[in-house]
Amino acid sequence: MKNNNDRSISNLLKIISKVEANEVKATIVSFTLVLILMASYYTLRPVRDAMSSDWSDAEVSMLWTINFFFSFAVVAGYGFSVSRISLKNLVPSVYTFFSITFVLFYLISQNMTDAQLIDKAFYIWVSVFSLFPLSVFWSFMADLYTKEQSKRLFGIITTGASIGAIAGPSIPLLFSGIGTYNLMLIASGMLFLTLPIIFYLQKIKKDELGNENHTGQMQLMQTVGGNPFAGFKLLLQNRFLLGIALFLFIYTGIGTFIYLELKNLMSDYSRTERTEIWALIDLATNTLTIVGGLFITSRLSTKLGLGWTLAVIPIIVMGGLLSVAMVPLLSVVVLLQIFRRGGNYAITRPAREMLFTYVDQETRFKAKPIIDVVVYRGGDVFWGWGFTGLTQILGLGMAAIAVVGAAIAGCWAMVGLLLGRSAEANQSKET
Repeated sequence: MKNNNDRSISNLLKIISKVEANEVKATIVSFTLVLILMASYYTLRPVRDAMSSDWSDAEVSMLWTINFFFSFAVVAGYGFSVSRISLKNLVPSVYTFFSITFVLFYLISQNMTDAQLIDKAFYIWVSVFSLFPLSVFWSFMADLYTKEQSKRLFGIITTGASIGAIAGPSIPLLFSGIGTYNLMLIASGMLFLTLPIIFYLQKIKKDELGNENHTGQMQLMQTVGGNPFAGFKLLLQNRFLLGIALFLFIYTGIGTFIYLELKNLMSDYSRTERTEIWALIDLATNTLTIVGGLFITSRLSTKLGLGWTLAVIPIIVMGGLLSVAMVPLLSVVVLLQIFRRGGNYAITRPAREMLFTYVDQETRFKAKPIIDVVVYRGGDVFWGWGFTGLTQILGLGMAAIAVVGAAIAGCWAMVGLLLGRSAEANQSKET
């Protein structure tokens, strides 16, 4: 009976996302890992975002600036760890670190009376957490699977993130009486659950996937040695990596403009109402992501190539922003946010992660977190203050801001198209 069930699951996965028989277990376990990671983050996210409407654009931009420096420090510490910790222990060490910090944050919050200071500290640390563990997860995935496998499997794996992102917001809604900071303990417990899963995936990589040599010149039990700041040097000396960084930097501009417009439009709502709106956005976004991840992503990347896969969501967002310029209402911006984030999680993010299968292992574990965290948070700072200048200094309204955003989205699409074509052209030369 069990064998029949296993075959049924294998056949289903092969139909919807071209998963081969020896990849089924690895795909399901990878799916489960990212589900737990995202559930831990989305337990905290709606509460964090609801806080932002209590602050001005300048205050939020200042928090993003502080967050950038915190993120920079965490990445520097990570670079130091990469040089000294075996890759077998590196990924679980990152999740253990964040799990412990949530417990410490909870203990500190119990002894402080300044609610605004606690809220802002909560906002900053959850923002640091939002990018780093997921970046490490995708580094781990790029190290686990080959280029060919990533095109077929990353789409279905990322739907695990979507299910986790649906499950996460239900926790603060179902247990609203336990308090904001008790949610930190729940998120901490979820992160500890990932540790045995990671070690199991490392075993599957060798036993079932047969990808033991996919690590390149370095083996899993070795450390990725060298200068802990080598990731910055790798980024600056590699045009391909700079292209990925530029793509992400422009993406943060679009996200910042839409996020701050939503923040301002919700300022007249209560914090409870804002939390509910953000939770509904998360629910709709991740439902859309599941559909896209299961049925669209792998087919887009294999049939149209990485270039158009990276460009399709920027093109849709550009059209959406022009719609906002013509009809500047909260409901329209909410719909745009849903399609932007859902399209990013289902299509753009997996496609961007596929790009890292075209680089070596040191680049994945040293330069990638700099792009995912430092460049991302640096983009938040740049675009956040840019938005503040456009609205509070130049006095631009929502419609004008949307037109500026549409122009930025056009640049985003062009960079994605060129970046994907460059990656595939380089692969053709190698083969």
